[in-house]
Amino acid sequence: MPAVARIKPTTLFTPEQWDWLRQRTPFMGLALVAHAWGLIGLAIWLAVLQPWLIPLSVMIIGARQLGLAILMHEAAHGLLSGNQKVNDLVGQWLCAAPVGAQLKAYRPYHLAHHKFTQQAEDPDLVLSAPFPVTKASLRRKIIRDLTGQTFVKQRLAQVNVALGRLPKGMKGNANISLAAREALGGFLLVNAVLAIVLTLVGPWWSYPVLWLLPMATWFPLVTRIRNIAEHACVPESGEDPLRQARTTRANWLEGLLIAPYWVNYHAEHHLFMHLPCYRLPTAHRLLGENGHRDAMITAPGYFSVLRAVTMPTSTRPKPATA
Repeated sequence: MPAVARIKPTTLFTPEQWDWLRQRTPFMGLALVAHAWGLIGLAIWLAVLQPWLIPLSVMIIGARQLGLAILMHEAAHGLLSGNQKVNDLVGQWLCAAPVGAQLKAYRPYHLAHHKFTQQAEDPDLVLSAPFPVTKASLRRKIIRDLTGQTFVKQRLAQVNVALGRLPKGMKGNANISLAAREALGGFLLVNAVLAIVLTLVGPWWSYPVLWLLPMATWFPLVTRIRNIAEHACVPESGEDPLRQARTTRANWLEGLLIAPYWVNYHAEHHLFMHLPCYRLPTAHRLLGENGHRDAMITAPGYFSVLRAVTMPTSTRPKPATA
């Protein structure tokens, strides 16, 4: 299929508005990375001081682990730093490697998603194609996430690919195995450092309980919710740039525990993939002021999205709009 349709920004914004939106705040991307690690450190410190806060800390840390993946995504678009070497170095070692990803492999994969959004060639289509699902199906997925089954399955798959045991259809592609080995090596290296540091400065259980447990439970869950909200039950045609993804309005609690770093403004990101994440809320506001928001797919919150994609019928439901 051909690449999805695009639209000129000046069709939606005044030249002055677009010039302002395109401006990058120096060091803002790097400050967001520091914020993610700072919030992780704070949550760990609070849980060590007050163990009854461990459940809350697990959710906060798991959401910031997703935040690191989101900031890796920013790096894939070259948006963490104006210096490409710094952008890639920080994106790989402070964002991607800690959560088992690899920036070098993710970048072409993700750009293909932008080029062929919701088309047959979209590498992310597998994430949204199964929806809508029944409530029982979604409940089983959530249980698998929160019990660590999803985490174990993904890590075992990564190990198998690294060892050359490729899934059907990928056999003979040495580059995939090499990328998996590099991602796994980076993950093990950074996590070894984290384990040593947390063991030295905190109790013995701080690394497994306050880093691995969030990664094995809350991180997979909020990653799934994010993927569902972005493209599930969104029209599969790439003809309308305003309707290739869903924006979900997140309150402060959802921003803390589910959707960090403005990842909920996904329709705006697909419209203007070179805008840094901290400009997306303003883009959303200006689109509304300029009379374009009603043409977009939006939802008032994450629970409304989950309700919209779990109707007990084979008929594809209309996405929640507002």
